[in-house]
Amino acid sequence: MTRILATEIRVGNLIEWDKRVWRILKCYHVHVGGRGGAFMQVEMKDIESGTKVNQRIRTDEKVERTIVEPRAMTFLYQEGNDYIFMDQQTYEQLSLSQEFLEGQSEYLLPNTDLLVNFHNDRPIGVQLPSSVVLTVVETEPSLKGATATSSYKPATLETGLVVMVPSFLVQGEKIKIHTDTGEYIERV
Repeated sequence: MTRILATEIRVGNLIEWDKRVWRILKCYHVHVGGRGGAFMQVEMKDIESGTKVNQRIRTDEKVERTIVEPRAMTFLYQEGNDYIFMDQQTYEQLSLSQEFLEGQSEYLLPNTDLLVNFHNDRPIGVQLPSSVVLTVVETEPSLKGATATSSYKPATLETGLVVMVPSFLVQGEKIKIHTDTGEYIERV
């Protein structure tokens, strides 16, 4: 296992905490300005029991990152609540449930390459690319002159994900989304 600073924790990582292996579901940096310093607010799930906890970890603290075997895979298709992946080396298929993906399924399009992490030959997490390009399928019409303002509106993407986008975007446009935060990055 390797030790990493709390600021290096990312969504999808696996860490050892209280002698258990946890998968990171959400994490963000919080700075309280003069009241105790900065920390990472981390939501994580125990991979054995499925228990979720929220934990505050000081930014100067180090945590154990669990050694995993990442395998390059391609997302093929969705079948009901199962997502089918193919190993790029062996061409074997792997089925993962929607519950296992925990909010990561909204970033998956067929033929997306990603890493599936294995611990003791068991899939325990999915590492998405840092950003994905998705198409806007539904949003409010753009307002004339809205390019100069910084107002945002909700947009539904082709995978069902709803994100806040600038008001000048219209239906059918492709946009880049950050997979860690779910935020709009840019128009493609």
